[in-house]
Amino acid sequence: MKLIKTEDAVGHVLCHDMTQIIKDQYKDARFRKGHVVTQADIPVLLSMGKEHLYVWEMVPGMLHEDEGATRLAALCRNENMTLSDPKEGKIEVFADCDGLFQVDSRRLTAVNSVGDVMIATRHGNTAVHKGDKLAGTRVIPLTVPEEVLQKAEEAAGERPLLSLRPWKLKTAAVVVTGNEVKAGRIQDTFSPVVVEKLAGYGVETRSIVQSGDAVETVAGAVNAARASGVDMILCTGGMSVDPDDSTPGGIRATGANIVSYGAPVLPGAMFLLGYYEDGTPVMGLPGCVMYAGATVFDLVLPRIVAGVPVTRDDVAGMGEGGLCLGCKPCRYPLCPFGR
Repeated sequence: MKLIKTEDAVGHVLCHDMTQIIKDQYKDARFRKGHVVTQADIPVLLSMGKEHLYVWEMVPGMLHEDEGATRLAALCRNENMTLSDPKEGKIEVFADCDGLFQVDSRRLTAVNSVGDVMIATRHGNTAVHKGDKLAGTRVIPLTVPEEVLQKAEEAAGERPLLSLRPWKLKTAAVVVTGNEVKAGRIQDTFSPVVVEKLAGYGVETRSIVQSGDAVETVAGAVNAARASGVDMILCTGGMSVDPDDSTPGGIRATGANIVSYGAPVLPGAMFLLGYYEDGTPVMGLPGCVMYAGATVFDLVLPRIVAGVPVTRDDVAGMGEGGLCLGCKPCRYPLCPFGR
């Protein structure tokens, strides 16, 4: 680029977008990159406060901001994602479907540590909808040495930094524990909450069975749900350490591999997650899921429905941000919970 007086710019090619802002009326690029300046443009440019202009002068080894942003966006884009056109040196990444959005945090930090380039994303391990904005990329200066982009590409590695996994699991069975529910002494108000949350991810609840509290009846109901071929099984209640809370024992009795009984999340500390040999997940949901706005169930469910295995380390890592502040009204997921 070279800097010249605006009055001397007629016939020169702009090398970046020129944004005009008119309060309460307009904010957009009045002149786009590649525009050839005319005599009629001069008063408009001066009214925008542009007494000098950068015009394009090709220099080997330097990249325009749009080209740099394009190369950064290529580090992000993965299946089920769409890129915007470059605008003012920025490119945005959008979701092409509903699903679980994930970010390789370590490699993203490595790219952003290069300097003169940036990639900003929404939080990973969160549910997104088709059309949602996932990330934005741009080069900080108007032009950047190509070697900077090469360093960013080396830091990113060969795999995309982002992923968007469509919802995979489609069916569920709910086992309602509690002798008081089975005997009809109280109404089941737990399973409707679970069914509604599952439906939000496109999951159909195929069956709801009231098992009672005994270990053997819980295990029998879970085994019957497995035999029905559903994609996941959820047990409601009976998750505390009271003598008659037998849900964890009932799940263990079915042969599930328990990933974690307990999670560093409030509400939801008594959450249980396990898997069977065929990969089917089984969960024990504590009572808070029935009444709290957001719980550990909301943090884990998107990964489960996307078919992403949740490990013990994943659960342990939920401690930071795992404290719900109990805001009224609840604004989850537009809040710090789980972040």
